[in-house]
Amino acid sequence: MKKQEGFTLVEMMVSLGIGMVILAAIYAMVNSGQKSTTNVERKVYANQDARTALDFMSLEIEMASYNPRPDLVTSTFWVNPDGAPNCTAAGTRAYRGIQLATPNALRVQMNLDGSANIGDNPNESITYTFDAANQFIRRSLDCGSGNAPFLGDVPGNVRSLRVINTSAVPVFRYFDAQNVEIGSNSLPAGIPNIARIIITLWVETADTDANSGKRRQMIYSTSVIPRNHVLSK
Repeated sequence: MKKQEGFTLVEMMVSLGIGMVILAAIYAMVNSGQKSTTNVERKVYANQDARTALDFMSLEIEMASYNPRPDLVTSTFWVNPDGAPNCTAAGTRAYRGIQLATPNALRVQMNLDGSANIGDNPNESITYTFDAANQFIRRSLDCGSGNAPFLGDVPGNVRSLRVINTSAVPVFRYFDAQNVEIGSNSLPAGIPNIARIIITLWVETADTDANSGKRRQMIYSTSVIPRNHVLSK
């Protein structure tokens, strides 16, 4: 009979070593794929949130000073929501539907139901405020109600992104009809001359990149023309 021979110890160790190398390579590929998938998902969620918020803000800000019944406008028509729980008359009627305009805050008002009062219908007075300390944008309704996180934070701090605008990249910039920027030192006196508003959202993912250990940053911007504000002078 022919003698049958098995594997030697050296051959088995070599085979085991090769197998471990192959398994390590497979694990590295799977792990890298999982990290890439996680990074893509985080960026997608942040992108969706930022774009949705930008579109939402644009639609509301574009409606500033809308009023189908100009014959009803009195000295107390536009309001100051800071007088919560009751709206008080706006300090300056000439500001119409833009009662606050700064690099980090914007208050717009509109007459949605054609009545003689602002604030008697939901969403007729809206204030967007950038909270730089907590890195999110807050949206307040009417006379201070609905003062809740809007972009960059939710109750429980479960968020997909942070808003990281700086003084060099403000959330709001204002321009007149000649496309000349209305600087902070010209506001609020320059509010009646606002003909265009640029909204810029500089955001970063709330979680760090699994590969680089850093947060992904993105900038979204759009230009809004509040036509009713321009035409209602």
